[in-house]
Amino acid sequence: MEWLNQFDVVDFGYTEEPIPTTVDYYNEWVKNNLHAPLEYLAGERQDKRQDLKNHWSEFQSALVFLFSYHPSHFELQELYKKDPQWNGLKLASYTLGFQGEDYHNILRAKLEGIGEKLKSEHGLEYKFTLDTHPVLERDLAKRAGLGWFGKNSMMINRHHGSFFIIGSLLLNKKLDIKTKTSETDHCGQCTRCIDACPTDAIDPVTRTIIAKDCISTFTIEQFKIDTVPSEKMDLTSGTLFGCDICQDVCPWNKRVDRKNDFEKVSWNDEQKKILDFFVLRPVENVHADLEKMSGGEFERFFQKTSFFRSGKRGLLKNIRLYLKQKLNILS
Repeated sequence: MEWLNQFDVVDFGYTEEPIPTTVDYYNEWVKNNLHAPLEYLAGERQDKRQDLKNHWSEFQSALVFLFSYHPSHFELQELYKKDPQWNGLKLASYTLGFQGEDYHNILRAKLEGIGEKLKSEHGLEYKFTLDTHPVLERDLAKRAGLGWFGKNSMMINRHHGSFFIIGSLLLNKKLDIKTKTSETDHCGQCTRCIDACPTDAIDPVTRTIIAKDCISTFTIEQFKIDTVPSEKMDLTSGTLFGCDICQDVCPWNKRVDRKNDFEKVSWNDEQKKILDFFVLRPVENVHADLEKMSGGEFERFFQKTSFFRSGKRGLLKNIRLYLKQKLNILS
């Protein structure tokens, strides 16, 4: 299936197994309330995640794809190191991947393009899934032989690290595709992700995330301006939106950096707009402009990007906490 290259797929796998191998761990995680405040991971959507057939009754097989944004991550790290205009704020690197647009829109189009080709060639029906659907997508990728769970719960691929988005096609037919051998856990005794997390959000025993303490949860998933942060929440490293810390230190991502065989990124206008607004001018100016933006102005400026989801209030919440904690350090 070399034609997948035209859809920017860096790896793919196939499985016919509908039930997640880690479903018991997931259920225990929710039972212990470690998912809070992400309530959409419980209840009806938790029930659907128990079996792919609960989400789509026609399921017979799945093709799982990895879409890498490692080149954008690498370029963003270079900016932090070398650009004298950098103001100390950091963005999750997926926000600069996929041409700087919301990856859900970009990858939906790619998945539908792949699905339509398979439909015309094999006479099948398909249903695409991304991380907005009630599917344990990392477990699905694991069943398809695409990697293993790191101690930070991220899916790690030996060739592409963990800076990728998983997208899948659920199919109503089985295909004549060889399944990959399940990948061995290659984390060994390494604890770099656990040690690096500034909020102790990684449970080293269960290798799961304590969601309320996770910087990504606070900065992306909690939208209210008056959200009370976890007592462990720490944004002093500059993490304004999302967090790459546990992935930055991973040897498997460092290995991809060293190989450096990916195409160099040249920022487009959308990506430059994001960088110019958030990281290449004084933080006080970022805060002031967010404050004075109307709701309509915010929507027009960020409508194509991943920041649209959090909204003006969510971003203001983040930058205010950053400034408060920074000022406390400096005082």
